[in-house]
Amino acid sequence: MLHFSTTVILILLGGIVVVSYFFSIISNYLKIPSVLLLLAAGIIMRAIADAQGWTLPIPAKAVEFLGVIGTIMIVLEAGLDLELDKKKTKLISSAFLSAFFILILSMTAVSTVLYYWLHEPVRNCIVYSIPLSIMSSSIVLPSLHHLTERKKEFLVYEASLSDILGILFFNYFIGSEIVSAHAVGSFFLNILIAVIFSIIFSVLLFIILTKTNMNVKFFLVFALLIILYETGKLINLPSLIIILVFGLLMNNWHLIKLPKLDALFPAEKVKEATHLLHSITAESSFLVRTFFFLIFGYSINLSAIASSNIILIGSAIVVILFMIRFLYLRFFIKESVYPEVFFIPRGLITIMLFYKIPESYHPEKLQGGILFFIVIVTGLIMMLGMIFYKKKKAEVVEEQLLK
Repeated sequence: MLHFSTTVILILLGGIVVVSYFFSIISNYLKIPSVLLLLAAGIIMRAIADAQGWTLPIPAKAVEFLGVIGTIMIVLEAGLDLELDKKKTKLISSAFLSAFFILILSMTAVSTVLYYWLHEPVRNCIVYSIPLSIMSSSIVLPSLHHLTERKKEFLVYEASLSDILGILFFNYFIGSEIVSAHAVGSFFLNILIAVIFSIIFSVLLFIILTKTNMNVKFFLVFALLIILYETGKLINLPSLIIILVFGLLMNNWHLIKLPKLDALFPAEKVKEATHLLHSITAESSFLVRTFFFLIFGYSINLSAIASSNIILIGSAIVVILFMIRFLYLRFFIKESVYPEVFFIPRGLITIMLFYKIPESYHPEKLQGGILFFIVIVTGLIMMLGMIFYKKKKAEVVEEQLLK
């Protein structure tokens, strides 16, 4: 095992952040998702460490810890990005239906493949299929620079909603009951309680952000959100709904037409706090994403991916995910589906939920290599879609008019 001094560790951590920024710059020019570059860096680090016989001490809980923080940041960032506007009703509804039906169809198809291929219990296959069916906003959102505004907006809404719906479905299916009126009723009741509680809690956070004169208040909000998320899990409340509603309220405060609330929280104050919170959230998400995907890349065992069984099942699942997305976008959105059809990456939420699957639901015949395979291949597919995408002349003209 290698032992590093504090000085070396600090230099390494700083260097990793600098390299990650460099990857972000490269991705803008080469259209390669920065997350793939981080994964590749982690894999190379693992190969060098193995070749030299080094053992890098990475705590087993590191991926899970960063995954939880990253999930909270992603959902909050999604709420702060989602602008509710009557003009965008059609766009939002299209993105929601796309996220919902593609997730449901993907879950159904992937669990069917696992059931007939592995002969595992149906519920095990469904639970295992959910993380693999979620479109990753942690990879999609930083990769939209070259798209038109309309395509960007659609993918931001769709990816964010896919994350949230996927987490809700996952928590439902790992519950003690799933096929009963009591279970369904409890599920929707918990969502309702979470929404009501989130509005109350949001008022408290609004007071902290707009009324206090302390300089240190934004990370106090993050600390409260983390406590809220973990406490909600303990009492079986969908905590992410609370975080999402808080973000939505912050970003869409101008839609609330209540004089008393407007007097208590002036729109300008809320707008100023929202802008700064969004900036800090984006910076924090970048930092968490950097270390999460680097550590995940380091944990990838390439020999596990090389298994013929993993390649066959993984390839079948990737083809299914791609075809479902293509067919839905082609026949229901009825607009240009390129390059949106290539946006099938699986990332932070997929990895985090995968590690949270209870041991009793893990298919005995399937190793973790399937996760590595699908994350890498779906990321490469998105990369190819971005590399060969060029805006049409009509889209360029439309963008210039919008400016």
